[in-house]
Amino acid sequence: MLKFISWNVNGIRACVGKDFLASFNALDADIFCLQETKLQEGQITLDLPGYTQYWNYAEKKGYSGTAIFTKAEPLSVTYGIGSPEHDCEGRAITLEFPEFYFITFYVPNAQDELKRLDYRMDWEDKVREYVLKLNEKKPVILCGDLNVAHEEIDLKNPKPNVGKPGFSNEERAKFSELLNAGFTDSFRYLYPDKVEYSWWSYRHNARANNAGWRIDYFVVSNDTQDKIKDAKIHTDIFGSDHCPIELDIDM
Repeated sequence: MLKFISWNVNGIRACVGKDFLASFNALDADIFCLQETKLQEGQITLDLPGYTQYWNYAEKKGYSGTAIFTKAEPLSVTYGIGSPEHDCEGRAITLEFPEFYFITFYVPNAQDELKRLDYRMDWEDKVREYVLKLNEKKPVILCGDLNVAHEEIDLKNPKPNVGKPGFSNEERAKFSELLNAGFTDSFRYLYPDKVEYSWWSYRHNARANNAGWRIDYFVVSNDTQDKIKDAKIHTDIFGSDHCPIELDIDM
């Protein structure tokens, strides 16, 4: 069985100062992904024995960024999704293994008043196209901060958040479109009625009150559904406004 972890660290340098390495070692994943690393090349050195590190940096300093640390060497590595207008923000890394593709994404936030919604919608369409092409060759496992609460069960206060970034009809529909194209939300597949969140605002004691959103996901090709063993949300791990999520799968 393989264990995968995904975590939006909201700045890896800050997270390292909040016991990131202790959490990393305790989780002991086969593949460990980060989103929103917020740094440039050379700004941090992580000592992770046994792991090969892959980083994708945004051109804009202190912004976005992704990373994957893997115990097994991939056959190939791809940075971005082949779209120049999106690939400057360091939002995607794909590793190819013999049996599957593994991708981490940090999906663009639609921002206040949905002012970046058009950019987000274009991203969604291009990502779906990218993932579907890979899925023609072998199964895909994708993960990350997908910046959308898909259903009302996925956030504490759905009604006042309708139309807000992360819970707009447009963003939710795009996530449905991805799932309908042949993919499974692993957590919801195993736990259709479970209420658990992966992100909390820093305001209003949201985490203490568990007024959160589930916006971090592991999504897998439908033909690997039966291989999913568990999907966890590590709400007890701090260090970011998100917590790590986990997928255990036989591949």
